[in-house]
Amino acid sequence: MPDILHTLSKFLFRNRSYTPIPWLILMLWFAEPNPTGIVLGLLLVFAGEGLRAWGVSYAGVETRTTGDVGASKLVTSGPFAFVRNPLYLGNIIIYTGLGVMSWAWWPWLPLAAVLWFLVQYYLIVKEEERFLEQAFDEEYRQYREQVPAFFPRFPPYDSPHKQANDWRAALRSEARTLQAIGAVSLIIIVMYFVR
Repeated sequence: MPDILHTLSKFLFRNRSYTPIPWLILMLWFAEPNPTGIVLGLLLVFAGEGLRAWGVSYAGVETRTTGDVGASKLVTSGPFAFVRNPLYLGNIIIYTGLGVMSWAWWPWLPLAAVLWFLVQYYLIVKEEERFLEQAFDEEYRQYREQVPAFFPRFPPYDSPHKQANDWRAALRSEARTLQAIGAVSLIIIVMYFVR
């Protein structure tokens, strides 16, 4: 990876919690919520957060790392058996859902946000894959060859190392995400009723 892309990938990884903020501000500023958008958007938000929480229940709190890329284990069970990046895919679904709820510059702003996050996560994933390949060598290469990055495969990957999940830890870890999603959703719903 050229140096500039490597630097950009590291920057995006470290700041991935903040990159949605400009999109959320635009979505709220230009929001024109309606009942159909709110219902469809909430369904997407719930689906995206469900996928995220399922992934965190397997990967654990390491997913909250904002320093350098790292992992103590290669997770290939649960949603990771269908797609290599279920948390990022979940995020894209959540942001799409919030965009649908807001109905801001419909459909152009939500589409632009999805494209931005696909590019951002593509760069972040390249950084993570570099680490995973060094840390887990052939085991990771074999997994990467069989499981797509963002579009789920069916049937799921038959992982040689079955991992257990921990829903309690996942829900504790997801508290900030749930608060943020809840706050933005509530603002959009209130905007609808106020208008």
